[in-house]
Amino acid sequence: MSCLASCCAAATCGLCSTVASGISKKSARLAYCGLFGLSLIVSWILREVGAPLLEKLPWLNSSTQPKAWYQEQAVLRVSLGNFLFFVILALIMIGVKDQNDRRDSWHHGGWTAKMVLWILLVILMFFLPTVVITVYGTLSKFGAGLFLLVQVIILLDCTHSWNDAWVERDEQKWYIALLVVSVGCYLAAFVFSGLFFIWFNPSGHDCGLNVFFIVMTMILAFSFGIIALHPAVNGSLLPASVISVYCAYVCYTGLASEPRDYICNGLHYNSAVSTGTLFLGMLTTVLSVIYSALRAGSSTTFLSPPSSPRAGSAKPLLEADDVEEGKEKGKEARPVSYSYSFFHLIFALASMYSAMLLSGWTSSSDSTDLIDVGWTSVWVRICTEWVTAGLYIWTLVAPLILPDREFF
Repeated sequence: MSCLASCCAAATCGLCSTVASGISKKSARLAYCGLFGLSLIVSWILREVGAPLLEKLPWLNSSTQPKAWYQEQAVLRVSLGNFLFFVILALIMIGVKDQNDRRDSWHHGGWTAKMVLWILLVILMFFLPTVVITVYGTLSKFGAGLFLLVQVIILLDCTHSWNDAWVERDEQKWYIALLVVSVGCYLAAFVFSGLFFIWFNPSGHDCGLNVFFIVMTMILAFSFGIIALHPAVNGSLLPASVISVYCAYVCYTGLASEPRDYICNGLHYNSAVSTGTLFLGMLTTVLSVIYSALRAGSSTTFLSPPSSPRAGSAKPLLEADDVEEGKEKGKEARPVSYSYSFFHLIFALASMYSAMLLSGWTSSSDSTDLIDVGWTSVWVRICTEWVTAGLYIWTLVAPLILPDREFF
C-alpha cells in the first residue's frame, strides 16, 4: 500500500510539474477555472464510487449511517479542501494594488506548489472529524446563497454590458440584432412557461403551489418588459428578455427538484431528470465563475480595486487583453486590473455552492441516486428567481429614486 501511495504521489507531482510549466501569466485565470472544474469532477466521482472506500476509514465507519451519508461526506470534504485553498489565496492577496507587488507573481505563478497544496488540502480533509464537516455543511448553505447572489449580480452586469456594447455601435443591423434576440428570448421564456403547466400541473391533481410559481414567473417576465420600456426608465428590452429566460430556467430547476413522490412533479418518472438538472446547475456555476474571472476588471467597483484604472470605467476587461503584461513593458508600477482577493473569494463561494448541488443541500432524499432533489432545493431556486427579479427591477428604478448615483 505504501509503495502504491508513493508511486501515485510521484506520478501526481510529475503531472503537476508538466501542467504548471504550460501555464502562462495570461492563462492563469483560466487555470484557476480548470482547477475548480477538476474539484467538481473529483467530487462527482467520489460521490458515485467513494462510499465503499469511506466506510473502511475507522473514524468514519458507522453501521448506522446509510450510503447517502458517506456520499455527502465525500462531497463536503473535497469542497472544504477546495474552499480552504481559495480562501488562503484570497487572504494572501489582500491589498495587492500594483504589479510590482511580489504577490502579483504568486497569483500568476507557482503552479506546482499550488497544485501540491490543493491535493494535500483535499486529502487532509478526509482525516477531519465528522463534526467539522457538519459545521462546514451548515455554513455552506449560507455561502452558497451568497454565491447565488453574486451570480445574479454578474448576470445583470453581463446583460447590461451586452446591451451597451451593441447600442454603442449605433448601426441599424445591431439594433435589428437587439430586437431579434430580445423577441427570441421572450418567446422562449413564455414557451417554456407554457410547457411547465404540462410538466408540473398534471390534470386531475391540485397543484396550486406549482401553478403559483409558474404564473409568478410569467408575470415577472411581462413586468420586466413593461418597466424597461417605460419612458421614465432608461431601460432596454434585451436585458429584460435575458433575465426573463434566466428566471424561467431557475423556475424549471426548482420545479424539477421537487421530490419524486410528489404527484405534481410530472417528470418524476424520468430517472435522467435529476442528473440533467444537476448538469445544468453545474454548467451555470462553471460559466458564472469563468465569466467572473474574465470580467473581474469590469467597470463595477464590486469587482475592481480602487486603484485600478478600470474602476469607474465602462470598458470591460475583455477589450484589453494585454493589461497584465504591463509589469514587463514599463518601469513604472501598473495597478492590477482586478481584485485578486475577490477573484479567489468567488471560487471559494462557488465551492460551497457546488457542494450543496451535489449533496442536495445536505437534506435527505428518497434515493441515493438523486442529486439536488428535495424541498430545500426547490425553495432555494424559487427564492433565487425572486431575488433576481427584485435586483433587476431595482437596477431599472434606482436611477429614478436616487438620481445622484450611478447604476450600471
